[in-house]
Amino acid sequence: MSAHSFDTRGLDQCPFIPVFGAPSIMFERGSGTELFDVDGKRYLDFLSGIAVVSLGHANPAIVSAVQKQAETLMHVSGFFANPTATDAAVSLNALLADATGLQGQVFFCNSGAEANEAALKLARKFGGRGRHGVVSALGSFHGRTLAALAATGQPAKHEPFWPMPDGFRHVPFGDLASLEASIDPSVAAVLLESVQGEGGVVPATSDYLQGVRQLCDERGLLLIMDEVQTGFARTGRWFGFEHAGVAPDVVTMAKGMGNGFPVGAMWARREVSTLFAPGDHGSTYSGNAMAGAVVTAVIAEMKRIDAPRLAREKGEYLSAALVKTPGVAEVRGHGLLRAVDLGAGRDAKAVYLELLSRGLVTNAVNATSLRLAPPITTSYEQIDEAVQLIAAVLAEGVGS
Repeated sequence: MSAHSFDTRGLDQCPFIPVFGAPSIMFERGSGTELFDVDGKRYLDFLSGIAVVSLGHANPAIVSAVQKQAETLMHVSGFFANPTATDAAVSLNALLADATGLQGQVFFCNSGAEANEAALKLARKFGGRGRHGVVSALGSFHGRTLAALAATGQPAKHEPFWPMPDGFRHVPFGDLASLEASIDPSVAAVLLESVQGEGGVVPATSDYLQGVRQLCDERGLLLIMDEVQTGFARTGRWFGFEHAGVAPDVVTMAKGMGNGFPVGAMWARREVSTLFAPGDHGSTYSGNAMAGAVVTAVIAEMKRIDAPRLAREKGEYLSAALVKTPGVAEVRGHGLLRAVDLGAGRDAKAVYLELLSRGLVTNAVNATSLRLAPPITTSYEQIDEAVQLIAAVLAEGVGS
């Protein structure tokens, strides 16, 4: 079987609903930054499952945590406590307390979209009847569930699913005056990403986020930071909002916190988190023991290797090498979340596909930009190899 054809394993059609399109490659194993398809071909993974596998594939610390917990306890429901979910919540609260100077509480869920759904419901509880509006940014991405989709500032993604839930409005990212003008008495919260990942890896400036924080304080609004893609050391800090020195009221997380295990979380400062009463929200798998074991192991391993420092240093190394590469118009981002802009007229999708055929996994985050989000454990030699592949493809004029 070719690595570039989908194995139907005796079926007469693809077994998956085609929301991602037909799979072009079947990966069967990974180690660190390396992936191997069913034919044994090696790839460098510079996407990490979209900023998920930040500690690398088959990381021994995470494998050990999963194996040990699978033999002990997997799930008992949120009606009861278990040690690993409790440890994970305590560890996560400690990270957020360090980052914000505030004490808070955690709600665990399964994904970033669910974390944002929880935050949006909490914002409505905070605002009360008639004050349920949420302002977010054009170009943002907050998930595919209906309320998270409504908060997402990409109208083309709304079109097939009208009518959207009421109460969402979108303003240009980075434009504080437009955000201020959008606020009326119906607004309860502002929801932003510290770096717009799906929007093209566009970082918010410190001045902008500080201005938003001040505006929320003046108007009595919640500031919700979506750290689903940027959290857990990806940008060179534990959370992306730390680059601006602001303290959000609510933070949503997923992706890197599970290193591939499906888990998300919403954290809220205590004065806000306690607005949720029993029965206001829930999830069958909230506080799952397996997820708790993984989150605790991820945090411990990231602390052990000082993941924020590594992401900063390796991100600067990667960026410096890319900036010097002919055909690269701009490099955006923080840490190991970077966009390589190829300039007007260059087809990023064609470049991405050619890189994939040569064994480098990236993605075309928009028409002219590649997104790079390698594991934080990636070696400098692997960074050099990836940059050389990008340079070679660009030198050949692919996508011109």
